Amino acid sequence: MSAPADDFRPLADRLRPRALDEFVGQAHLLGAGKPLREAIAAGRLYSMVLWGPPGSGKTTLARLAAGACGADFRQLSAVLAGVKEIRQAVEAARAARAVGRRTVLFVDEVHRFNVAQQDAFLPHVEDGTLTFIGATTENPSFALNNALLSRARIHVLKPLSAADLRAVLDRALADPERGLGARALRVDAAERDALAAAADGDARRALNLLETAADLARPAAGGAWIDAAVVAEVVAGGVRRFDKGGDAFYDQISALHKSVRGSDPDAALYWLARMLDGGCDPCYIARRAVRMASEDIGNADPRALALALDAWEVQERLGSPEGELALAQAVVYLACVPKSNAVYAAFEAATGDARALGSLEVPAHLRNAPTRLMKDLGHGKGYRYAHDEPDAYAAGQRYFPEEMGERRYYRPVPRGLEIRIGERLAELRARDRRGRG
Repeated sequence: MSAPADDFRPLADRLRPRALDEFVGQAHLLGAGKPLREAIAAGRLYSMVLWGPPGSGKTTLARLAAGACGADFRQLSAVLAGVKEIRQAVEAARAARAVGRRTVLFVDEVHRFNVAQQDAFLPHVEDGTLTFIGATTENPSFALNNALLSRARIHVLKPLSAADLRAVLDRALADPERGLGARALRVDAAERDALAAAADGDARRALNLLETAADLARPAAGGAWIDAAVVAEVVAGGVRRFDKGGDAFYDQISALHKSVRGSDPDAALYWLARMLDGGCDPCYIARRAVRMASEDIGNADPRALALALDAWEVQERLGSPEGELALAQAVVYLACVPKSNAVYAAFEAATGDARALGSLEVPAHLRNAPTRLMKDLGHGKGYRYAHDEPDAYAAGQRYFPEEMGERRYYRPVPRGLEIRIGERLAELRARDRRGRG
């Protein structure tokens, strides 16, 4: 006797919510009185983009919204579909419209459509032939074109909390029809918590882990037991959510950089560990640490730059785990030392002048004069060799183009070594004033 068709469907698919009241998570969108829930309940469905991590409920929400509004639901995957499939979906929507039915066109991973493919269904969204719902894990600001964004509202879905995931697991264990309730599984609270933690905000992953654990469950009186050993075997080797090159990537490196800038070594270590755990290339983090050393520490502690470069070299020479420990040492040092962005700000200001003021000529006294002709033209005339001056400083000599006058880009902060640098510059500038009369 063959097994029922549903037996071959993964638990995560069998357990999809059939009504909004069964939907777990996203209370900021679907809680009582929230605009999206009210719109769905009233049948006022509109085109939208659902942006969120895997397993946050994007596909399920689109299906529920279409069902609640009595609309036909057509689904395309941007990975497989092209303009031909979009046209077929539009024709089906036109036919449905002719008999008074609405159509929701759901495009999964819509960020993978190119501009032409995104443009293909815009006129049909505009004239009401279909309602577009796109799902993406990428930032719509970068992944979708402006024409599509102007016709769709963006809703941000969040990773499910541990409590949400526990609720999903509990429902799967209790439901005898679509879940695992008929198998009388025993799963203690600690093991449920471990499965929820390993799912890392992803409901689909949580149910997949539970289904695998159920297959490995140890026989027990009246059923089976998913014990700690089974859970440990199922979750072994899991990594946290980390989308290389995507928003999670840039958000986490931003958090690491800002923790260093904010002088919080503990938070900096946490974000470093998160990125490494997620599979980030350690050499990328090393390169960013060098940037932090120059941008946020600068001359307040010049040793920071050398230490960041040393950590990068250790990573390249020795690999893991020695290289990662060297990165941790560098990150902690960068977070703890005095901070200064004076060099960064000075360089930005000088770059702005260089671009704005055009090709100003080098003053004659600063020009090179390797030939007699150049000397006859006055190149180098009046230049004072600093090493021949008292304290190796030519007080009063000017180095900017004449049209610019004097500029002050670098303003040392009263922290770290820049305290002494600031004092030295103040002394030299006082000598300049005296030297110029």
